[in-house]
Amino acid sequence: MIALPAKRDWLFSARTFAAAMLALYIALALGLPRPSWAMGTVYIVSHPLIGATRSKAVYRVFGTLLGAAAAVWVVPPLAGQPVLLSLVVALWSGSLLYLSMLDHTPRHYLLRLPAYTMPLIALSAVYAPENVFDIAIARSEEIALGIVCASVMAALVLPTRVSAVLSPRVDGWLKDAAAWATDTLGSAPQPPSAGRNRLAADLLAFDQLLTHLSYDAASRNAERTAGELRARMSMLPPLLSSLSGLLAELRNTPQGPSPALAQLMEAMADWLGYPVDNPWFLSQARALRRQLDDPPPAGGWPSLLESTVRMRLKSLVNLWQDCLTLRALISRGAPLWDWRPAYRRWEVGVKARHYDYGLLGFAAASAALGIFLGCLAWIALGWQDGANAVVLGTVACCLFGAMDEPAPMLRTLFVVNTVCTMLAGLLLFAVLPAVHEFEMLALCLAPPFLLGGALMNQPRFGPVAMLLVVFTANLIGLQQSYNADFQSFLNSNLAGAAGILFALVWTLATRPFGAELTLRRLIRANWRDLAQNAAGRHGGDYERLTALMLDRLSLLAPRLAADGADSSAGFRELRVGFSALDLQRDEHRLAGAAHQAVDAALQGVSEHFRACAEADRYLDAPGALLGRLDAAIALTLADAAREARNALVEMRVSLFPDAAGCQPASPVSGAQP
Repeated sequence: MIALPAKRDWLFSARTFAAAMLALYIALALGLPRPSWAMGTVYIVSHPLIGATRSKAVYRVFGTLLGAAAAVWVVPPLAGQPVLLSLVVALWSGSLLYLSMLDHTPRHYLLRLPAYTMPLIALSAVYAPENVFDIAIARSEEIALGIVCASVMAALVLPTRVSAVLSPRVDGWLKDAAAWATDTLGSAPQPPSAGRNRLAADLLAFDQLLTHLSYDAASRNAERTAGELRARMSMLPPLLSSLSGLLAELRNTPQGPSPALAQLMEAMADWLGYPVDNPWFLSQARALRRQLDDPPPAGGWPSLLESTVRMRLKSLVNLWQDCLTLRALISRGAPLWDWRPAYRRWEVGVKARHYDYGLLGFAAASAALGIFLGCLAWIALGWQDGANAVVLGTVACCLFGAMDEPAPMLRTLFVVNTVCTMLAGLLLFAVLPAVHEFEMLALCLAPPFLLGGALMNQPRFGPVAMLLVVFTANLIGLQQSYNADFQSFLNSNLAGAAGILFALVWTLATRPFGAELTLRRLIRANWRDLAQNAAGRHGGDYERLTALMLDRLSLLAPRLAADGADSSAGFRELRVGFSALDLQRDEHRLAGAAHQAVDAALQGVSEHFRACAEADRYLDAPGALLGRLDAAIALTLADAAREARNALVEMRVSLFPDAAGCQPASPVSGAQP
């Protein structure tokens, strides 16, 4: 069932339409050549959150200036050499597209915009290169005007702070995490839910909000707090996955969890439902930590499992306490001055991103080559309106070139462009000839633009609604006086449709592999890194490697879910990677046979994942690796080697979930205190 726009959507639409009409009125009054650019810019930068509006405005201003400056620089010397100019335009767009894909935050717009702004200005001036500076100035002025109008209206009319939206978003995320934790701790664990699969992927959306938060003057205190919260939220999914695997293994043993542990888990499940302002929240957290430090009952493999479970549960208590405390600080707008973290692990707070440079380079090169071939076709045909085809083709390639599968959105863009052409034609030739006052013009434009603005913030219709209002505004091409020409309108829009159609056909020809290739390369990169990390070839940069694995998980989770694959595989490999890093960090504390056994186990893990990468599919871990892990566990039973032993137990459970439990001997002197 299609949900109708809510009241807040209509209010946002009315505010945006008012800003667009203000920009249009000022542009007409100043005699600017393309007032529709100012009007369209209002819709591009407007957002319900004032911080997001400001950030988009900043990126659009600097992106436009960069693209305009490049056009002014290249057109005069290359105007008489169309092939060389086409090559420069294609290389510029491809290079900027590539650089923009290296940024996963909204800041990528700062580079994505000049990728198509430069050809838009440069190709418009091909037949009159002496006008390129005037065109660049006009576009910069009109876009700046639209940005100012959108920003002023957003600040004056019902401004919504990013921090006001951040808290409900965090609450929803923590609710899913609490549900997963409660299911895991319960006596009858539930099958994985959609909420679990969303946890890692939703962190990327959280990053988008954090970028906008820095532009919200009223949210300065929340910015650093949200960063600390984001770092701890990223640790919860792998920790909960670890607990799920360990408890499943423990429940499969004849003894099962000890009565003391079962009672502790029941108390923890209740505590997870406490609000942070509950007077018992902190005291219960301290009590849980004390009880979790108690040693498990002696008893071979179940005892080792319970020891590892207790360590993970203690980490969960610390992480959960931090998350709820930081969430409360954001809600109150309080600074971090008096906050003391409970979770103090070394990997928190470091940022690192996964980049598939080969695939990104191929996508950018494909777009650049398509733009160049489009330019050559325009030159060969001598098509007067061919510039419009190349410009819209370039816009299409740049807007959707970073997607795993651009073709579906390019089809949508082609349909949207067709609908916008018909709507603009109806307004331009049937309605506007009878309009002589600005008030009547605004009244005629109100129905389609108010409806489009109301749909812009709905996830299902947002991208399409944005394209509809922006394209319609530009296609109408409002000026100070009515001078529409049907033949010119038709030729220009047929050229634009041809450009989008060419971009679609070119994309289908050069990128037919879809999201499957991206997913396969992500998984293979994960295996290669696991092999290198387990072998110790990482230079000791544990914090960066941890952040890199978490980022890759956030990229893998939604793709695995969309592909129908088991998303738990991504968590399993993340747990193996964390365990390998923990072992290498603590390995120097082990002496003699224990050190050698742990090193042999790590080399076995490295060989296993190297074999997976070479086979391009997951292989069952070999029995020899199980033997190495059991030998290492048997040599790390001393208390001084507890963290190394727990990492080995975690690794064994992750790689061999169905294997019978090992039977280690009595504690031996395998570690130095």
